[in-house]
Amino acid sequence: MSYVSKEQIEQAKQLDLLTYLQMYEPYELVRCSRNVYCTRTHDSLKISNGKWFWWSRGLGGRSALDYLIKVRELTFSEAVLALTGPALIESSHRDVQHDAVTSSSKEFKLPERSDSNQRVIAYLTKRGIDRSVIDFCLASGRLYESRPYHNAVFVGYDLQGVPRYAAIRGTSKTRYMGEVGGSDKRYSFSIAAKEYGQNLHLFESAIDLLSYCTLEKLKGLDWRQMHLLSLGGIYKPSLGKERANTPAALTQYLSIHPEIRRLVLHLDNDDPGRTAAFTINSLLSPKLSISDETPQHGKDVNDMLLDYLCRREQMRLR
Repeated sequence: MSYVSKEQIEQAKQLDLLTYLQMYEPYELVRCSRNVYCTRTHDSLKISNGKWFWWSRGLGGRSALDYLIKVRELTFSEAVLALTGPALIESSHRDVQHDAVTSSSKEFKLPERSDSNQRVIAYLTKRGIDRSVIDFCLASGRLYESRPYHNAVFVGYDLQGVPRYAAIRGTSKTRYMGEVGGSDKRYSFSIAAKEYGQNLHLFESAIDLLSYCTLEKLKGLDWRQMHLLSLGGIYKPSLGKERANTPAALTQYLSIHPEIRRLVLHLDNDDPGRTAAFTINSLLSPKLSISDETPQHGKDVNDMLLDYLCRREQMRLR
């Protein structure tokens, strides 16, 4: 169990849930009425007057700490650290001022591997990811299941094949997301083209990237003929900044693959995603041909994949 100090505990108790969601997970907030909100994941979880209550489960509380423990099912120490220490839960939308090359000053060390990948396979299959795509990532060391929490670990490597980055995604209903401490964002999760490829497809998350691979396979196309890169989250200009910077992972990948001539954006269909797409286009359009392929259904590429699979199944049953 990670150590947390009394000061960290007191600090964590001060943050109410509404403020926490507004700061770190704005995409989760849905306004129900003037002073009442619910979350996108749990529409029966209502927030008002500094309190929250999850009606379908009969759980409630005041603070974000209560929420992380009761709803996200984090341990007490994990919840405190998520609010005060190295972020264990991260929003997919962060300010550019936090886009440091490494996620913390900690030494990078991959989580311990589980003896089996069955939880991860089941989780990604449920998200619509094709089994052959999952198997490729497992065989190439880009993906594995951690011990003891059975999280999906998406690994990024440098040119020498040394792991330098890892994103974590929980396989349970808690929607746990984070990065391994000390991760170098320049080497985010990616899959290089099998042969000489001039197209780079850009995504917010590894799951969106794998969803696109699945969609391409369903169309009868070879997804290994293109470069694929996840940013591990997107970054928007902070207040007071005159201009944004190109994400570190994108800058690094383009420097390694000078043959790339075309950039295809698959960022989320929400305000932060659209802002990021506009910013990247503004910064790189003089150098690259850029296409902005906003997800046609839902918020992100995985939503689009699930919608496609659902519609295909409905057609089959007719």
